[in-house]
Amino acid sequence: MVKTEDIPSMADDWKQVFERNRMVPPHSQTVRLAVESRFTQSHGFQLTLNRVTATHLPSQEKAVGEQSVTYQLRATLFDRNHQHFFGKTWKSSPQTIKNNKITFNEVLYVHTSLTLPSTLLVLELVSLSPRPDCSHQALGRGFTVLELFTNRPDTPAADGERRLNLHHGSPRALLHPLIKDAVDYHNMLKISEGAHLACVLKKHPALDSVLHLFPENVLVSGEENIPGLVASPTGDALLKPQTLKTLPFTLNRLTISLQPSLEKFESQLLQLINADCQNTLQPGSVGAIRTVVIQERRLHVGVHNGWCFLEKPQVVVLEAFPRGRAGSPSKQSALSKDSSTSSLPQILGLRSSLELRLTNHQALAIIFQLEYVFSTPIGRETMLSATSTSRAAFLHSLRWGIWCPFQEPAEWKGEEIQLVLQEGAKPNPHGAMVYSTEVSAKAQSPAPISAPGTAQEVSEAKDMIKFWLSSSLERKASSPKPSLRIKQVDVPRQRRSPSSPSQDRKRIPPASPPESPQGPGLSLSQLAATSRYPTISHSSSALPWQQSFPSLLHPSPLASAHQLSHVACSAVSNFAHLEMDLQQRGGDSASLHDEGDQLQELPFTPVHAPVITLGMNVPSSCSVSSRSSLAHLFSAGFPDIVDSSGQVADVLDPTEPLPFDPNREENDLQGNLLVFQFLAFTRIAAPGVGPDWPENIYFTFQFYRFPPVTSQRLKLLTGDKVQHKASNPLPCVLASINKDGTVNTGSPGLQLQFRVDDSFLKPGEKRWFLHYLALHAMHIDIWDSDSLLLIGSTAIELKYMLRQCKSAVQALHEVEVLTTDYVGEDTLLTNPDLGRHSASSPMTVHTIVRGRLHIRTGNIGCPADSGRKRPADVMQSLLHIITPCEVTSGFRGGSLSSRNILQLNARNTAQADRLPINEDRVPLFRRGIRADGVVPKENSLNKPDDSDRKLKCMAAVREREASEDAKTAKVAAQSKKAQLANPSEAKSKAESIANMLSQAITTQHLLYASLGSAEYMEFVLKNPFNVPQTVTIHSDDPELSVITNTEEWRYFKALTRTPTPLEENMFHSEQGAPGPRVYLRPKESLHVPLKYQSFLCDHTMALQGPSLKATARGSQVAKKNLSNIIAAKTIKVTFKAEDGKPMAICQVNVEPTPHVVDQTFRLYHPELCFLKKAIRLPVWHDPAAINPDAHVSVRCSDPNIICQTRMLAPGEPQDVYLKVPGSPSPHIKMFFVMVFTDKWMAAPSQIWQIYVHFLERVDVSCVTGQRSCQSLVLRGTQAIRKVKCFSSHPGEIEVDPAGVFVLPPAAVQELQLKVQPWQAGSRFLYVNAVDVEQQRLVTAWLLCLNVHRPVLSKAFEVCVPVGGGRGSSRKITYTNPYTSSRTFLLRSDHPDLLQFKEDKFQIGGGESYTIGLRFATSQSPGSVDILVYVNNLEEKTEETFCVKVNYS
Repeated sequence: MVKTEDIPSMADDWKQVFERNRMVPPHSQTVRLAVESRFTQSHGFQLTLNRVTATHLPSQEKAVGEQSVTYQLRATLFDRNHQHFFGKTWKSSPQTIKNNKITFNEVLYVHTSLTLPSTLLVLELVSLSPRPDCSHQALGRGFTVLELFTNRPDTPAADGERRLNLHHGSPRALLHPLIKDAVDYHNMLKISEGAHLACVLKKHPALDSVLHLFPENVLVSGEENIPGLVASPTGDALLKPQTLKTLPFTLNRLTISLQPSLEKFESQLLQLINADCQNTLQPGSVGAIRTVVIQERRLHVGVHNGWCFLEKPQVVVLEAFPRGRAGSPSKQSALSKDSSTSSLPQILGLRSSLELRLTNHQALAIIFQLEYVFSTPIGRETMLSATSTSRAAFLHSLRWGIWCPFQEPAEWKGEEIQLVLQEGAKPNPHGAMVYSTEVSAKAQSPAPISAPGTAQEVSEAKDMIKFWLSSSLERKASSPKPSLRIKQVDVPRQRRSPSSPSQDRKRIPPASPPESPQGPGLSLSQLAATSRYPTISHSSSALPWQQSFPSLLHPSPLASAHQLSHVACSAVSNFAHLEMDLQQRGGDSASLHDEGDQLQELPFTPVHAPVITLGMNVPSSCSVSSRSSLAHLFSAGFPDIVDSSGQVADVLDPTEPLPFDPNREENDLQGNLLVFQFLAFTRIAAPGVGPDWPENIYFTFQFYRFPPVTSQRLKLLTGDKVQHKASNPLPCVLASINKDGTVNTGSPGLQLQFRVDDSFLKPGEKRWFLHYLALHAMHIDIWDSDSLLLIGSTAIELKYMLRQCKSAVQALHEVEVLTTDYVGEDTLLTNPDLGRHSASSPMTVHTIVRGRLHIRTGNIGCPADSGRKRPADVMQSLLHIITPCEVTSGFRGGSLSSRNILQLNARNTAQADRLPINEDRVPLFRRGIRADGVVPKENSLNKPDDSDRKLKCMAAVREREASEDAKTAKVAAQSKKAQLANPSEAKSKAESIANMLSQAITTQHLLYASLGSAEYMEFVLKNPFNVPQTVTIHSDDPELSVITNTEEWRYFKALTRTPTPLEENMFHSEQGAPGPRVYLRPKESLHVPLKYQSFLCDHTMALQGPSLKATARGSQVAKKNLSNIIAAKTIKVTFKAEDGKPMAICQVNVEPTPHVVDQTFRLYHPELCFLKKAIRLPVWHDPAAINPDAHVSVRCSDPNIICQTRMLAPGEPQDVYLKVPGSPSPHIKMFFVMVFTDKWMAAPSQIWQIYVHFLERVDVSCVTGQRSCQSLVLRGTQAIRKVKCFSSHPGEIEVDPAGVFVLPPAAVQELQLKVQPWQAGSRFLYVNAVDVEQQRLVTAWLLCLNVHRPVLSKAFEVCVPVGGGRGSSRKITYTNPYTSSRTFLLRSDHPDLLQFKEDKFQIGGGESYTIGLRFATSQSPGSVDILVYVNNLEEKTEETFCVKVNYS
């Protein structure tokens, strides 16, 4: 039996966390406004406080004792509308001032649902002066205000880098009444000249997985102690948070004993409440005496980590049982009927059990709260009984308790826990006022109310709660009983299922039958009281019998204002129902015998684990490179980026905020020559690879809409300088490799240029391109050019290539190269479930830093070519309206050659522009460019030919016809003879005449289209006849269609700002018709809306490998071969009259325009198998935050790939599901996925480029530290090849043959893999067979390792000091178990921490050998388990020792 007599002795750790993290709640009106505005989903944010520039402060201040003054930042949330500070004030670590700058570099995190414009963040700068008593005197030195949200909560107002001015005074100035009503309160605050704070605010979707670990509206740092969160080695646990594993536990046999007894306790409680009710009656009021009765006894049980409840506490109903007979559920229910006549004292008990999920953390606590539901009659009637229909219910908290199960020592397993319940006005997690009997008993009772006994026994008697806690996993293994817990979401289904009131009463009995093991029945107040607010009445239309107990919630007579808020926040109907309806199951059993019933689909969301989350693995740019690295790069001799006059370009700092003025960029008339210089690559040591890996690399990326770039091979040159520290290696300069394999001795690095000027950009595209630079990050893949294995990926922010009207700019970036590794849970070799491997076994995604890439970006302003015509000058009109030219004269005769036909077509040609964007209609158009991606153009119709020009043309035609009248008869005779002599020629002439007539009514329209974007146009159709016509519209390509939906037509008209009339229900569609039909009155003209949109493209791609040609350094590298992924085509739309003859023809000539890729994914999958993957959209793709009626839709460029998404409830994460058919190895499948956030899919907000590498799968089961062999078969192709095999982890996989070998055509080569892993769990490794001459991939294998932990022979423990030193040496004695002499090898899974005196030794039979161990020191305290393997010459493990090293 485990007793807990006092709270401090049992829960010191939890109490410290709880007391330290108490907070002020937000204003209730603000919370209600957020709920009414549907802002219920909490969003995570990250705030980085960089530094404060304070010129108004002296650089050095001295206090008493000549100690320096330090400075501190304090942050608090503020509600401007109600002038209310809420949350908790966060304080930074003290910092000193240097050169009028105070560097903080603090990172804060917060999540809130109050995404309202009135929510502000107040930051105050405080100076701390030390006092003689070692305390500090705080003095405010200015404050600033950060506006977090605007009227559009999906986009924070301060998203990105900000520079905030400091104001004089104290933040208490915000409480002044004048500031509350001011529209712009900044004008009322005095700014400190030269004082500002640099910070960065952005959304942090990674917090979504840990929102339950700390409350809303609390500013925390990554170094805070948050129980349930895995500590990060970097110190910032919230940057990429991971939660501790939770285990299920069962809490049963729970009883509560109240002193002196339950009967006397409740009798005294009712006396006090009734007396208080009488005292609160107004003098002279006429009314009957209202008796308060106890309606229910409830217990709240929740798991608390000192910050908040990890889940909403479960609420269960307690029942009264005899004290001595509360052990068995069957006996309890049997005695519940005659408990009133029993002489045994009663206690409160729970008949069923509770399921809790706990994390093994010493600051985790289980919180109990005993709550009573009282009812009292309402109205001015006479005294009502307890079963009256007009009664009000109110709640009151009576006792609470806390227990920390994982505080050392944990002796509660298999024992009964006894916990003392607390009372009185003490801080508690529920924030409720708790009833106390200490004062009331002395004031009301003349004699102590107690059971027989001495006074000492009475004073020692305390209110207790007793229960048993056991692991649910152990219970499931011993007795697999069905769970009695029913989720709360099933309550409405249970309420709707009864067919009659009588059945309802039977299903919820007041007491269970003796043989029934089900939990306590739900009372009527639980089902009726469903409102959150205590003054709202409840509807009784759900169930007929609910009308008997409306049970309105009214304020308690004992409740204070503090408790009323507690009652409003704890919904009475939030119950975890602990009963299993056996009668319903029995009644429905007859329907199971029906054989012809259709199975009903259950709500189900497919799980494609692990889910890829956008924005999670983002490479971070290093703040400042080391001085040695910069010096090394400077001495390499890279070419400078200079402007047109030869001056070195201005240098921009990527760590500083970059101001961006769109108007200033657009008014720059110069072109842009964008330069990328790949300078160096810094290797980072990784397990399984050598220190010189990689030796050669190449890059693949795509800039804007230029074709994808594959660079040539680049050599990593190691400097002659000695690198003293492995933790800070020098970067390796890149040098190009010639065709013969030699290193180019010319200029180091790799430089690529892209020229973007007016001759390259389409009209209206310049603003789009500038926003692409401002908001986009270019994805770069880094490959090993020898093994053709992916090293990792990174991204470069392009905003530092904006010139801002400067002649040239440049920026040096140092970015991390990241890759992901999927590792499953490891298992013991002796695990009985070793052979059973579930497909849904948990996988952990690790982000590994493979290196750092040094790249310099620049933009050089180049003068515009005056002799070259701009596209805007060539194009006569940029229209969405296609108007056919008026035909004023017939065919003038002459040749029917194609030249004359082309001349006729030239008069009927129109050109189209890109889709201009209406700023008010498209909230998330193209990569977050909110509705201002392209400058809207003024719409103007095609005007007819000028009258003067028409008259001149007609006069010339008549003059020529008059001169040819003499030859008309002769020509006609010759034509008749030719027709009789050659019938085929006559037929050809007839076709030419028909073609000429067709071209006369054809209007051509030039269209620039990109993948997924809809191009809108309107064709002016005129009825030339004097009779009405019903015109049928037919398009010979389904990608060009007629918009028949009125809402869609209105949407595109508003989007393109087309000022033409719109008519409701203008088109009539019939099934089987060639197209929609429209009715035209005589001589009537109308506008027919057309839309072109293509989701299909060409997926051909180059073979994997570096470019064999030297990458050009000139600006023509990409302009010569624009990436035309969409095929050019000509589409005809025919408008046919009722007689079937064409009335008009619109010929659309589609010119492809490459699209911009936002995200690039590379996935590896076994060959000939379906790939099923889920990609999670970021938070800003939440359609509910944009428009409640909006939804997310996806399209794929490959029709053979299934791509879909599902609409979920608001606040749920949105996933895109992919199902890709497999291909043989080493095929790479590339396709695009377009994500739309508008209803009519005008343009994709995101375009993803996805590569799927299909490899041959090889399953290997092995043990750590022991070598396993696996055979592979390599088949030859049609030509002879020189092949070499490479592995992704050379330290764990050896391939035999290791060198280059010849693979004859159609031959079969056997390869031997020697696998010796050092990490347990499920892992994925790669092996590539590469043609070393052509640098092309021949075959690739995916090794699926299932690595088990070995069986340990012995275990040791050693202590090693932390810090510098020579480490520690130890010895282990090993005895040869064989009778003959043997040679053994020593291996370790941590060679960086443990080294052997000898890695190989020989020992005779039965003799002993002393193994010398040398442990390296560590810079931080902790412990690690190191495995020592004693292997034979075949690398088979003989013995395994485990050495636990404690660094202290």
